[in-house]
Amino acid sequence: MASLAEAAARPNEDQATADARALRWRGWTLALLTLVYFFSFMDRYILAILLEPIKADLKLNDTQLGLLSGLAFAIFYATLGLPVAWLADRYSRRRIIAVALALWSGMTALCGTATGFGQLLLYRIGVGVGEAGSSPPSHSVIADLYPPEKRAGAMGIYSTGVVLGGGFGAIIGGSIAAAYDWRTAMFALGLPGIALALIVWLVMVEPRRGLSDPAPVAAQAKPTMLEGMASLLRCAPAVHLILAVTLTSLIGYAVGNFGPSYLQRSLGMSLKSVALIYAPAVALTGAAGGVIGGKLADWCGRRYGLHSQAWFVALLKIAALPFTIAFYLAGDFTTGFAAVLMSYLLASSYLGPSFALIQGLAPTRMRALWAAITLLVINLIGLGAGPTLAGIISDALKPSFGQESLRYSMLAITLLTPWAIFHYWRAGVLLKRMG
Repeated sequence: MASLAEAAARPNEDQATADARALRWRGWTLALLTLVYFFSFMDRYILAILLEPIKADLKLNDTQLGLLSGLAFAIFYATLGLPVAWLADRYSRRRIIAVALALWSGMTALCGTATGFGQLLLYRIGVGVGEAGSSPPSHSVIADLYPPEKRAGAMGIYSTGVVLGGGFGAIIGGSIAAAYDWRTAMFALGLPGIALALIVWLVMVEPRRGLSDPAPVAAQAKPTMLEGMASLLRCAPAVHLILAVTLTSLIGYAVGNFGPSYLQRSLGMSLKSVALIYAPAVALTGAAGGVIGGKLADWCGRRYGLHSQAWFVALLKIAALPFTIAFYLAGDFTTGFAAVLMSYLLASSYLGPSFALIQGLAPTRMRALWAAITLLVINLIGLGAGPTLAGIISDALKPSFGQESLRYSMLAITLLTPWAIFHYWRAGVLLKRMG
């Protein structure tokens, strides 16, 4: 730890030495950023495993649960990502990430003190405000540490924070809630992040911007947010990639946030069983899919060109769709469990290649800004609409389907997958034309 801390800040060293040091420590930097992302999704998804006890304790309906885990969080998380990215393209990304981590971790702990919907909503907004400061600067750092031919693999490793963080949030949160209560679970998951924030502040090695680009990056004027948006909208492949990953995320957030509730309501699982059987299996399977998929996407890019990475994701999503549908049509846990594991294994690879391709298309001085715009769209529509829409549809179907309303709500949202597949295919076509 000491040697890494010493490596984090040496203001008097020459540029060549600083670059060599950043590359030497890039594996550790990637691991640390992945751990931060892990904490982000652990604190975000702890609500998913706790929805049923929170619903009973605070007497909420599915629409309110969807708002807590979706729209209320997403509005602040997504929109604040833009000013944070503007800062990240100008100032220390390491410090921005550390401050953000401390903020959202503290707010997660405060969720355990909520006595009603309004108070819990306010604290969840605070979590969203904090988490806005994590991903844009992290994407920018990773793009500076890894060249284009290795970027999808690095982003694939980083993206394991999604499934592992969500999974371990469910494992730890569900186990603690089953043994004590949901409030204790919130405290237990929130407080350790504050200690990690201090480690990031003291230890993380931040690279020079454009360090791993194929050609030296000339000094550029610092872009405005409007310039960043305009440049992205002019890039048709990036627009299709953002639409594809947004639709995929909408489905994924709906599944992730209401999946534990579906298992408890429709397949008869207990909270403890979801935490100790379903959550770890899905987390490990999804992480394996993300890492292996990222590496295979790198191989496809080297062998056939970067455009093939978008087609690779489309093919995996086509393969995963029947298993996802089977999960929501399952009449027993064994069938549903086998189907969902195959779905996660095949479908979890989309984040690494998608973000890597977008970062590769972005101008060097706009990488954090492009990442923030991407996350703005993904989270306003995906995270904001996914769980909220699932809750609204479930409440609307309740008079007809009763306890099974959530099953058909999730199935309806899953059927948006072909729309996402189209945009991945189209992005690949346009990337191939660019050469």
